[in-house]
Amino acid sequence: MAKSLALSVRNLYETLAISWPTVVDAALNRVDKATCDERLARWSKRVVANAGIELDVRGINNYDPDKRFVIMSNHQSFYDVPVLFAVLGGNLRMIAKKELFAVPIFGGAMREAGFIEVDRSNRQRALDSMKVARATLAKGVNVWIAPEGTRSRSGSMGVFKKGGFYLAFESKLPVLPVSLSGTRDALGAHAFVSTYGARVRVTISPPIDTAAFLAEGKPGRDRLMVVVREAIAAGLHEQGSP
Repeated sequence: MAKSLALSVRNLYETLAISWPTVVDAALNRVDKATCDERLARWSKRVVANAGIELDVRGINNYDPDKRFVIMSNHQSFYDVPVLFAVLGGNLRMIAKKELFAVPIFGGAMREAGFIEVDRSNRQRALDSMKVARATLAKGVNVWIAPEGTRSRSGSMGVFKKGGFYLAFESKLPVLPVSLSGTRDALGAHAFVSTYGARVRVTISPPIDTAAFLAEGKPGRDRLMVVVREAIAAGLHEQGSP
């Protein structure tokens, strides 16, 4: 596998190429979800292909595109984003840290396309973000959140934050655990130079119904957190090193 700054620049261009039209559409008051979905699906496939990523997808039968899920995964790399869109399709929006929405063009396009901004330093704003996420799910759009809240430098999962589990409880929707392995080989946390030809495995575990956990109240939410973490960890363990 060869490192390439040119590859990073090329995929940055691919990102800007779908961001500009969305920003223009917003200025003309003509943003359309179906168009955004198509752009995201097309963008993800191009980015994955440009990077020469070899995708190994397991458990795709656990994902029913006609049902709604709160999708939770570990977080290793910026390439997690195009990989998940490439696997699950464009009808997906992620909860992302507020700093990304401050990036010129890109941040505006994310906001207009329906991505959900979260400010974890402000509890009230974080709660408001969960309300937006619930509304997004109610419109039939899957919401993806990385419970760790940031990319792992080592590849090991960090401590899970509770926001996504409040969302699962309040929306009363199943959690779909997804395990990502190998994306950090394409681009490590806080790195900029991409590596061509990474082998990436995506394991989709069976959905976890929140109904039984809901009946337990707060202890049930805490137990759900443990169960989801175990499911993601099990998927990573099954994969081993790609």
